[in-house]
Amino acid sequence: MSETEHQLKMAAAESAVREVADGMIVGLGTGSTAAFAVAALGKRVSEGLRIVGIPSSEATAAQARAAGIPLSTFAEEAHIDVTVDGADQVEEGSLNLVKGHGGALLREKIVAQASSRLLIVIHDSKLVSHLSLKDAVPIEVVPFGWQSTARWLAKLGATPTLRQPQKDKPFVTDGGNYILDCVFDENIPAEALAPQLDHVVGVVEHGFFIGLTSEVHVARASGVEVLKDRRRP
Repeated sequence: MSETEHQLKMAAAESAVREVADGMIVGLGTGSTAAFAVAALGKRVSEGLRIVGIPSSEATAAQARAAGIPLSTFAEEAHIDVTVDGADQVEEGSLNLVKGHGGALLREKIVAQASSRLLIVIHDSKLVSHLSLKDAVPIEVVPFGWQSTARWLAKLGATPTLRQPQKDKPFVTDGGNYILDCVFDENIPAEALAPQLDHVVGVVEHGFFIGLTSEVHVARASGVEVLKDRRRP
């Protein structure tokens, strides 16, 4: 990560974290940008902010504990006041997202869905006029029969590739699943494709986050711009 990218991610994270107030239940995202938000929250906790965090991955949980952020689970908390997370792509206008390159999309979506507000932090290179399906969309699948699931995804126009950081060793999510990184025809609308993916047996979750975002904190060289979905509180 370049020094400029580092500074932009930090600026976006700090902007979003200022929305967190005393007594809130806070969803903690996963990924390189979300890590800046967790660090910023840890600093505020050390200064007296009282919050409880619900992490979206084991990696985030470990970082939050190290930062002194008290953690809880959905067994104890019925809802989340606000979640701060990153994104791989943000569609300007709709604020729909592609997420999951960090491998935590299932838990991230569970946390996002349970949140009153979802705040996304990005630098401006992640902002697009429309979601690009030529860039891989992560799809989490059950390991059993994943090859069959991949063939069904291909019928929907996908070119799926099993995520394997090491040769012959698939990436395994915190939920024990695999990830197929799928490239689609860019002419397919994401909002039309997402519900089709929901009905493929073997698909646990996909990386399209449709209609969940409350606002996006976009860090530019000129400063942080906040984009809001006027349809959400």
